Amino acid sequence: MRAIVHESFGEPSEVLTVQEVPTPEPGPREVRVRTLASPIHNHDLWTVRGSYGYKPELPARAGTEAVGVVDAMGAEVTGLQVGQRVVTGGTFGVWADYFVAKAAALMPVPEGLPDDTAAQLVAMPFSAISLLDTLDLQPGDWLAQNAANGAVGRLVAQLARARGVNVLGLVRRAAGVDELRALGIDDVVATDSDDWRDRVTQITGGAPVRVGIDSVGGSATGDLVSVLAEQGTLVVFGAMASSTMQIPSGDVIFKDVTVKGFWGSRVSAAMDADKRAALMAELYQRITSGSLTLPVEESYSFEQVADAARANFAPGRSGKILLHP
Repeated sequence: MRAIVHESFGEPSEVLTVQEVPTPEPGPREVRVRTLASPIHNHDLWTVRGSYGYKPELPARAGTEAVGVVDAMGAEVTGLQVGQRVVTGGTFGVWADYFVAKAAALMPVPEGLPDDTAAQLVAMPFSAISLLDTLDLQPGDWLAQNAANGAVGRLVAQLARARGVNVLGLVRRAAGVDELRALGIDDVVATDSDDWRDRVTQITGGAPVRVGIDSVGGSATGDLVSVLAEQGTLVVFGAMASSTMQIPSGDVIFKDVTVKGFWGSRVSAAMDADKRAALMAELYQRITSGSLTLPVEESYSFEQVADAARANFAPGRSGKILLHP
């Protein structure tokens, strides 16, 4: 079968190649899945670069989320059947014609949900809804987030609005405001204008911003902290621009700001089954009602993985980049 592999850490568009490898066999409590579609996430490409929290042994495969069809099952697998469509959001090495996953890591896909939607259901949407669920925000509360026009930013905005939570979005350029408005997401401010903090006050009406979600790093983190209320919480979700956060000490000291991290994989692994099922049910309901959308920017074949990796970081992208075998 074909698999996308890198033999060294580096720029994904330069080190990722398609290779012929043996088709894997599932062991006990494992399932072999025939891949239908897989999204590219920033953390997938950071792993290829060797800069993520997980660093695989080389040569390494890539990709962590996919939708596919159960092709074969090992011993002691229950609740699944050959031919069933399933998704996984935490199985490493899914950028291949087939991959093996733990049966417990697979979830059946409801009928009627398109492959391209199902492919991106778990990692980002589930992380976003898990994040919201940990924040203890009530209807009418305000949270702020940077990278508001990124995939996670759009998901948080849609899911929070469905829960009655107000979201202030920060973007780095004025064009981002128009992009989000076209998607029905308002209350967004571009930080490239001198009076952007005045605009924040106009939007919130001076109400306290209890939580800030940082996905950028660098000076953008300090901008986000500057709009937090006293005893606000900064949640670090990602570091798109810089792995170093620039936060004025005065804001932390005098506002008594709490800074903590959020890693979806760790939170999901520790979550009990009932909570996971409830959050997934909420995601399904939001998608079917139209209050949550998962757009696709463009799809690429495995052989076009270099182009796909470059497209993932193209500015102004409004949907996910998908890989198809």
